[in-house]
Amino acid sequence: MNILVIEDEDRVADFICRGLRGEGWCATHCADGESGLAMLRDNVFDVVLLDIVLSGISGHEVCSRLRATGNHVPVLMLTALDATDEKVAGLRRGADDYLSKPFSFDELIARIEALHRRAAAFAPSEPGADDDVQFDRDALCLIVAGEVVELSTRERDLMALLLANGGRVLSRERILSSVWGLNEDPMTNTVDVYIARLRKKLGRYSCRITTVRGTGYRYDDTR
Repeated sequence: MNILVIEDEDRVADFICRGLRGEGWCATHCADGESGLAMLRDNVFDVVLLDIVLSGISGHEVCSRLRATGNHVPVLMLTALDATDEKVAGLRRGADDYLSKPFSFDELIARIEALHRRAAAFAPSEPGADDDVQFDRDALCLIVAGEVVELSTRERDLMALLLANGGRVLSRERILSSVWGLNEDPMTNTVDVYIARLRKKLGRYSCRITTVRGTGYRYDDTR
């Protein structure tokens, strides 16, 4: 799972990100609302953890602007404010859930998982999820020509990203930041290695992942 943490307290952000990475997830940190919105414009995330009180624009404003762009990524707001009207205001601006500080890390994980399940359950059918190639989010596997194909965590996240952007060219940098996070060196051949693995697992449908020379990759379900 790829998670964006928008939190201006470095100590809190470090605690959250280290815990999320310990769960095997990718965590990207932004220290203010403007950089968080910029990150959301250029990358795909599964869940956003958003603090209400931020330097610059508030978490409520971030949520309003995010929803105004048509982005429906699940947003879990983190707050030290326990007032009901603050929570109501956030929910009305597009937040999906609230968690008050201080919080149990186990509860944070449970809420993230619940938001991700809910989003997956109501997500529209993804491009590429046809009769021949399907992506099962619950079983975390590919179904190719009726046969179940197991995926590793990174393979699953990469396949989901390609399918969700069917027909669009994704640069290697975009894929790295979305699947591996910002700490991965863009000069490595990590993306190419995993693309090769996915093509092998797609078998005769491997041609659906097209190499766009000098740019990146595109998934075409018409091939």
